[in-house]
Amino acid sequence: MAAINYRTIDIDKLDPDSAANFDLTTLAPEVTPISTADVQTLAGQIRQLLRGGDTEGALRGALENVPYGADQQGKEVHLATVTEILQSIRQSDMSPMLQRIYQSEGGNELLDVLVKYLYKGMSTKQPSSSKNLSPQPTGFSQIQSRGGGEGGGQAMSVLLSWHEKLIEIAGLGSIVRVMTDRRTV
Repeated sequence: MAAINYRTIDIDKLDPDSAANFDLTTLAPEVTPISTADVQTLAGQIRQLLRGGDTEGALRGALENVPYGADQQGKEVHLATVTEILQSIRQSDMSPMLQRIYQSEGGNELLDVLVKYLYKGMSTKQPSSSKNLSPQPTGFSQIQSRGGGEGGGQAMSVLLSWHEKLIEIAGLGSIVRVMTDRRTV
């Protein structure tokens, strides 16, 4: 009888149902690559709807045409477009609009995409541009406390109010679906 060290046997190679024998690429859905120029064109069309007063159409257009296959710059352009749409809608119009979207065909998926954009918007830092810094005669710069630093808080307030209304309508399952989806916005 040969001396076999059973501790060195890789039993995952012997089990066909093992995670080691599973193709992990099948977990992520296929996404088609989209150029940044195409995303910018789409953003222009959506902004045209927004300027025309069709805020619900603009929001639907942004949520139905998500650039999952775009590079980081394209995704940031689309995030800025969605954030601009959300900021242009009055608070009194939020719930009725979300209710109409939710009751339409595919509305549940659209609201899940909106939750993705809300979380993405909340996770990005507001750009700390040089307009918030005032140069001093001493050579040092002083951060302005009034006027310049309030924009980020206002955007966060809008995103949080949208999140509150959306979860009231779509439920907590939307959060779980967003966290388990491998496609990122």
